[in-house]
Amino acid sequence: MSHTSMDPTKMGIGRSIAVLTSGGDAQGMNAAVRATVRVGLYTGAKVYFVHEGYQGLVDGGDNIKLATWESVSMMLQLGGTVIGSARCMDFRAREGRMKAALNLVKLGITNLCVIGGDGSLTGANQFRTEWSTLLVDLVKAGKISNDEAKTSSHLNIVGMVGSIDNDFCGTDMTIGTDSALHRIIEVVDAITTTAQRHTHTLFLLSLWHLVYNKEVSSVVLFSHQRTFILEVMGRHCGYLALVTALACGADWVFIPEMPPDEGWEGHLCRRLADQRARGCRLNVIIVAEGAMGRDGKPIGSEDIKKLVEKNLGFDTRTTVLGHVQRGGTPSAFDRILGSRMGVEAVMALLEATPETPACVVSLSGNQAVRLPLMECVQVTKDVTTAMAENRWEDAIKLRGKSFENNWNTYKMLAHINPPDTKSNINVAIVNVGAPCAGMNAAVRSAVRIGIIQGHNMLAVHDGFEGLAHGNIEPITWTGVSGWTGKGGSELGTKRVLPSKFIEEISLTIAKFNIHSLVIIGGFEAFMGGLELVTAREKYEELCIPMVVIPATVSNNVPGSDFSIGADTALNTITSTCDRIKQSAAGTKRRVFIIETMGGYCGYLATMAGLAAGADAAYIYEDKFGIRDLEMNVEHLVQKMKTDVKRGLILRNEKCNANYTTDFIFALYSEEGKGVFDCRKNILGHMQQGGTPTPFDRNFGTKMGSKAVLWLTEKLKEVYRHGRIFANTPDSACVLGMRKRALTFQPLAELNEQTDFEHRIPKTSWWLKLRPIMKILAKYNISLDTSEHAHMEHVIKKRVSMPAPLMKKHKEEVEEEEE
Repeated sequence: MSHTSMDPTKMGIGRSIAVLTSGGDAQGMNAAVRATVRVGLYTGAKVYFVHEGYQGLVDGGDNIKLATWESVSMMLQLGGTVIGSARCMDFRAREGRMKAALNLVKLGITNLCVIGGDGSLTGANQFRTEWSTLLVDLVKAGKISNDEAKTSSHLNIVGMVGSIDNDFCGTDMTIGTDSALHRIIEVVDAITTTAQRHTHTLFLLSLWHLVYNKEVSSVVLFSHQRTFILEVMGRHCGYLALVTALACGADWVFIPEMPPDEGWEGHLCRRLADQRARGCRLNVIIVAEGAMGRDGKPIGSEDIKKLVEKNLGFDTRTTVLGHVQRGGTPSAFDRILGSRMGVEAVMALLEATPETPACVVSLSGNQAVRLPLMECVQVTKDVTTAMAENRWEDAIKLRGKSFENNWNTYKMLAHINPPDTKSNINVAIVNVGAPCAGMNAAVRSAVRIGIIQGHNMLAVHDGFEGLAHGNIEPITWTGVSGWTGKGGSELGTKRVLPSKFIEEISLTIAKFNIHSLVIIGGFEAFMGGLELVTAREKYEELCIPMVVIPATVSNNVPGSDFSIGADTALNTITSTCDRIKQSAAGTKRRVFIIETMGGYCGYLATMAGLAAGADAAYIYEDKFGIRDLEMNVEHLVQKMKTDVKRGLILRNEKCNANYTTDFIFALYSEEGKGVFDCRKNILGHMQQGGTPTPFDRNFGTKMGSKAVLWLTEKLKEVYRHGRIFANTPDSACVLGMRKRALTFQPLAELNEQTDFEHRIPKTSWWLKLRPIMKILAKYNISLDTSEHAHMEHVIKKRVSMPAPLMKKHKEEVEEEEE
């Protein structure tokens, strides 16, 4: 698609946009509505709310209201949809769609933004396809004039997918999915904690009873054991169940796309018994509500409970979550996703021509993309067809690369038993730098994948210092049980770099016969890896394959768009900002200045600013001076004259040596006298703590798994004449998320991409999101439209589709475009 060079603040002049939410509500819809309204107003367009979804569109009247900047204030942190959603039978009939068209024409609305599931978006596309014939009928009936029909001759449609099931093909994540996973994981954590505490209490009570009554002099105690079965939403899509299983290390998962093999009942019972024999006292089984067997019969949580109790006699409990998953405040990810999609949707609407097919705004990696709506709907239908025809592998592939990777990682971790023959390879794992949530998930999956490959896994305690001093011990399968949900670093971690211990480290590697090294951590891990590579010239023992897995709240490791731990920190900051803003709900006219962590990297401040609706976020990468501070203060003074009498300013801890948090607080306090008062908060180390978010658990699990599989292949490459010798640049890599894929990049090659003085990459993808934050805060700045997504085709991503289906799909797409 060619992009207009028009000033974005004038793109919408003389045009009107309507936004509606339809189908089941999902957390993050309000963020999408807010962004659509504010960016629409920024472009000069009129923007209308359509209350109660398609029903409001059909009924018209007060259901279609003009939106203002203030009317979407304080929406970000609210779950559900503020403008309402409803199932609408009227819109399914042509007569209902004619009423909807009449309502839009009378208000001059020719741009419609629909936030909903595939049914809602399909309905929108049908409405658009019929639009010209609906206008003809309205003219014939005398309800609109020829001039009105001519003015509203074409309807543009853009969709955003709001669905907690993540059941729409073409996007990695739908709005609401991440928040639903937060609710599920909260329940899983509560359940597993209950079981652990119950076990611990029984142990203490039994021990006290035996000793008190002098019945025995020594105690061998077997405490209570339980199996928990958790049923989550997902009638046709197993995404929530699958990611939950990965995030909590479940023993088994049932999903609609891949029913278990014949005789699964025996396999499941053997697996649970095997886990108990290994010392695991808690079993977790996750079931999607649409799970079924190969015979097409449903598999419910009660069926599984009866099976386990009958065959194993285990104490088994079931929990069906239901609509709890739709509730609660949206996660930081969903707020940012909704905001980004809202911006892209408005641009797509205003750039559309009558020849442009209706599109849906999607997420691929960290990229916003535009996809033809009906192609995505067709692929979603293809999944259902594949499942109906028992083509399970095709169903998994059609769900997309992200889903397929999750499934393959789960299968490896949960369903492959360690081999009888050992590889005699020793793989050491070390945590470096500050601890962060998700590190333990990465260690767990690395350990278990290593054991599955036949390797001996070694845990290095206390970072490079521990490696130098030989603080190393073998770590087993059960040694990492329950680690996915634990925050911090179970191995212990230190910031010390290896340069001062290089000789001791080389001796330790020789002593423990370490053949490869997994380094999990932040910028210190990156620097430490570089120092080890540099020292290879002098110490042959360091000529082993190494991989660095980025794990830091600061998200400042070169070679990766995301680091493990950053999502948890971001959610902590966002929820804290929500509470702080809420504290001013009664007082009004108050500005909060909040300092975040991140070193010189402004990722946390910027993304938290987007997620919490900040008025400004000061960071090192985006230079600012006294004029900018003055402009921000004046902006807040003007804001206090509106109905929104709260301000939020975020400051990255090292954004500027002179403009400190205290300085900015003093400046705002002085300049705001008589208009607003100020409060400041320094969040500190609370940002590093807490249990990991579902994203960090899942990301850590996949990173740990991929790292060890890569090392296994690299070890085969560098095995020469009975020994391992690795000294090429590609034998020491950073494993990073780059746009849409996990990639390995040699540490040495990342030198040029790194600002070592400030411990940050020289370029960062998220800086392009900063203008969005400023526009949503009502700053009159220019939005660069050159970076906006081009229309892509889903068909490119589906080369593995069976030939007959591919041919059928092409024909359907061609018909649709005609």
